[in-house]
Amino acid sequence: MTNERDKRLITENGVAARVAAIVEPVIEDLGFNLVRVRVTPTNGCTVQIMAERPDGTMSVSDCETVSRAISPVLDLEDPIDTAYYLEISSPGIDRPLVRESDFKRWTGYDAKIEMAVPLEGRKRFRGFLRGVENGKLVVELPDVKEGLDPIARLPLTDLGEAHLVLTDDLIRESLRRGTAPTTDDLDEDTDVVDAPDEPQDPSNDA
Repeated sequence: MTNERDKRLITENGVAARVAAIVEPVIEDLGFNLVRVRVTPTNGCTVQIMAERPDGTMSVSDCETVSRAISPVLDLEDPIDTAYYLEISSPGIDRPLVRESDFKRWTGYDAKIEMAVPLEGRKRFRGFLRGVENGKLVVELPDVKEGLDPIARLPLTDLGEAHLVLTDDLIRESLRRGTAPTTDDLDEDTDVVDAPDEPQDPSNDA
């Protein structure tokens, strides 16, 4: 089970939040971490669930394991009132950052951050992650005007969205850590798609 100190800082709203509340305990019991849930109008309705192992890896086999475990739970709880596709995937290279450990793990890499609560009137930041200090995310901002502090300290509790920026350095490091999709993963398609009890026809009501 995920350590209480490492719960997600950035979570969902609305129907995605209902889905997350249902699947997160199941995913954690399997030894994985939930990263993000999104409900989109793709193919009528698609529920995208992003998960990973604590070390940041997530194979096609892992996606299938998660899919088999959460599908019957979602069918039982029925949080969505229409037929939908269930899509399980790894976070990818330019991954969302949702836990304090994510920001620490990827210290030194370029990230985009959007605040749920503006900091001094500013909502969007892009810069290099420099760790976490006293409950604040430290970000080094490039190209800051002379005389201004290049370091932004963003309260973790006020974060709205954050993800890594795809760069050559990030790709190399992801490959080194084994968190990047492999050639086999790309050939097989990393997403596992299921549907509820009804046929996989989003035009039909569940």
